[in-house]
Amino acid sequence: MRNLLIFLMACAALIALPHGLSFSQQEILVFLTINILLVSSYRLLTLTGEWSLGHVVIMGVGAYASALFTKEWGVYVPFGILMGGITAALLAVALSFPLFRMKGFYFLIGSFAAGEIIRLLWKRFRDPFGGPKGIKGIDPMPDFSIGIYDFDFFEPVSYYYLSGAVVALCLWVLWRIERSPVGLTFHAVHWQDKLAEASGVNLRAYRTLAFAIASGFAGISGALLAHYVGTINPNSFDVEVMVFVLTWAIVGGTGTFYGPILGCVVLTILNEIVLREMGFEQMRPLIYGAIMILSILFMPKGLESVVQRLFSRRVPEGAKGQEAKT
Repeated sequence: MRNLLIFLMACAALIALPHGLSFSQQEILVFLTINILLVSSYRLLTLTGEWSLGHVVIMGVGAYASALFTKEWGVYVPFGILMGGITAALLAVALSFPLFRMKGFYFLIGSFAAGEIIRLLWKRFRDPFGGPKGIKGIDPMPDFSIGIYDFDFFEPVSYYYLSGAVVALCLWVLWRIERSPVGLTFHAVHWQDKLAEASGVNLRAYRTLAFAIASGFAGISGALLAHYVGTINPNSFDVEVMVFVLTWAIVGGTGTFYGPILGCVVLTILNEIVLREMGFEQMRPLIYGAIMILSILFMPKGLESVVQRLFSRRVPEGAKGQEAKT
């Protein structure tokens, strides 16, 4: 009952949140919601022990695919968003054949190279990708009404509700996957790969599966972004954006499901409220780099470890003693 009450209060707070913000802050809230799905999908890939430098480009694949499906072939926008995710997942499967011949650092560099090749293709071909200028005039989400509320998706509040609902559903699916036998196998592939292989686990197949699922959800986040801003180009998905995603994941921590989300929220607030107000926005890459280094040195398990310590202190002493006896 208590957990249900907390959940309902959190939902009410999230619904009311944009109404107390300015227009620009409401837009930031939309981007934050989309980025939460991006960094959460990235964490799924890290469960197998692999870190990619091409995840933002995969996000771009979903954005470009959804834009082309809806703009050129007249696909209904919600279906276009779904097809953008499917396209990103299928591309990840194709990329897995060369990439998963590598592991660790070599996979990291290989994923960066693959991402840059994709970005160069976007820049090289004006048809259909629009070349360096990208794709403009992307179809928006069609408006509709529910009861007395009219959803105008040119308005950030309406799009926040839409993206929030989509992201919440995607996060629930990611959470269920992680706690399923498949998710437990992902952990085994990371921490006990030799033992897992000796038990009959196909390591490459499970790494490919994690890569495809993570890419699919990243593609959905890219499609949501494309249909909100209405224009995309290759520079929207460059390595600088990837560094931000890495920073969110590392600073938040990847040991728990909420760690990367926490890192994304805290660093977005730092950037948009502190750095922008103080006029340090141009120094964001430098500051993010310093935060990442300091986090690795002094808080290697990320912000999630701080949350865990705070909750552990709230456990009654009697409960701790009983836990120690067991």
